[in-house]
Amino acid sequence: MRQRPPLTPLIAALPSTVPFVGPEAQERERGRAFRARIGANESSFGPSPRVVARMAEIARDMWMYCDPDNYDLKVAVAAHHDVAVENVVVGEGIDGLLSLVARMYVAPGDAVVTSLGAYPTFNFHVAGVGGRLATVPYENDHESLDGLLSAVVKERAPLVYLSNPDNPMGTWWEAGEIIRFIEALPETTMLVLDEAYGELGPASALPPIDISRPNVIRMRTFSKAYGLAGIRCGYAVAETQVIRDFEKIRNHYGVSRMAQIAGVEALADQAYLETVVARVAAGRRRITAIAEQNGLKPLASATNFVTIDCGHDGNFALKVLQGLLSRDVFIRKPMAPRLDRCIRVSVGLDHELDVFAEELPGALAAARGN
Repeated sequence: MRQRPPLTPLIAALPSTVPFVGPEAQERERGRAFRARIGANESSFGPSPRVVARMAEIARDMWMYCDPDNYDLKVAVAAHHDVAVENVVVGEGIDGLLSLVARMYVAPGDAVVTSLGAYPTFNFHVAGVGGRLATVPYENDHESLDGLLSAVVKERAPLVYLSNPDNPMGTWWEAGEIIRFIEALPETTMLVLDEAYGELGPASALPPIDISRPNVIRMRTFSKAYGLAGIRCGYAVAETQVIRDFEKIRNHYGVSRMAQIAGVEALADQAYLETVVARVAAGRRRITAIAEQNGLKPLASATNFVTIDCGHDGNFALKVLQGLLSRDVFIRKPMAPRLDRCIRVSVGLDHELDVFAEELPGALAAARGN
């Protein structure tokens, strides 16, 4: 048998896993499509018609390389947030930017603080650079700000991750609490403040952007409220030197020409964004009502999904999820202890929520053994 070149010890030691199994992989295994795709927190409403028209108009030009500076999109983002272009970096969604952050701030063996059950892709990237996760349990279905802060101090962590609004629970902290957390952080700890759902929650949850703080990175995406999940485009806003450090290692041709132009157009159509925010709020109310009609407890949400407490343990919630999957309803669930009693349902189109309402009683009955 021929030998193969050896991996680095770090990569060789990593498990062969990915953070998510996509609905497409599940459909291939099942041999049929889902009737309701309400598990990935995409926007079923899609992008603005103005964005779609612009994408169609420029499709013939997609053979060209993108602008490696992402200049027009950075200008648009800077104007949108009233910061300088030098305070913006663009990447392949928040996921791509998280990969860069891990490389920038985490050396092998460093402790990195996050919540137990928070966004798993962040953990994936930390593991990929040899970091060691120090996790803090949620408190009343919220990420524990005091717990995270204590862990940062105890571990002397160079990096801490916080999402607000939160995924997977949909809960949020008001801006004043986030500011208190930021002010209490050691200056030597970088905070990644993931605001992927920021456009969908209350404005009171978003602190003013302060680019004078060198240890805070604010991250946003076009994947959620703007309806461009498949485009893979997000951005970070931070102090100027932090952005220069991103520039040292980012993939300069990683964000396609289509993604850059679509992002500019999406930011320009804030009226459409307002309609999506309203439709998402209506969808949350519908999912809440369906849950309550079935004797379940939905959590208040500031995102485009609703996390639903199934009232028992993680095994029961897993049975509910599996029952829905078998009935062609794609959802997901938290897997960490204490959170795993829940399922998570994304806002979908009316016909998808009709399917969810139709199939949830049967899935619950099967989970109960009725």
